[in-house]
Amino acid sequence: MLKDRIKLFLPLLGITSLVLAADQLTKWLVQEIIVPRNPQVIVVIEGIFELSYTTNTGAAFGLMRGQNLILTIITIVAIGFIFVYYKQYLHSLWMRIALSVLLGGALGNFLDRIRHGEVTDFLRFRLLPNFWWPTFNLADVAVCVGAGMLIIHLLRHRGDYDDRKQNES
Repeated sequence: MLKDRIKLFLPLLGITSLVLAADQLTKWLVQEIIVPRNPQVIVVIEGIFELSYTTNTGAAFGLMRGQNLILTIITIVAIGFIFVYYKQYLHSLWMRIALSVLLGGALGNFLDRIRHGEVTDFLRFRLLPNFWWPTFNLADVAVCVGAGMLIIHLLRHRGDYDDRKQNES
């Protein structure tokens, strides 16, 4: 029984660790390779994609800039919710993977906030001729992918939840 329970938590440990390691490794590489350069930009695909070191003391798109304490508390609460929901979705590999990816991303930016008081960003894409998407990192990608997977699951199983709610009435 314990062995089966452990197997259910392997995706959480494995995927979260991989996402966190990839995020932290890429941020370290950026700080070691890009930061010492002048200019601090490496063009990967001319006019479309570049590696550009920047830091962010806020959340996505610079929202809540300088609010580290609040963002730290929000992240801790979110991590708690991830663990609660993970236990509720042990029957769904999709949800376990989604929550694990989400947790890895949350932890990646959380570690930056705790250690440096800011998050390292470095991925920069041009979407329109005069518009570059705000710079981001692998943890941000993981949070978006995990959240997207959660939304897909909820949309695919929306009827299941509606049926349960009616049966509870």
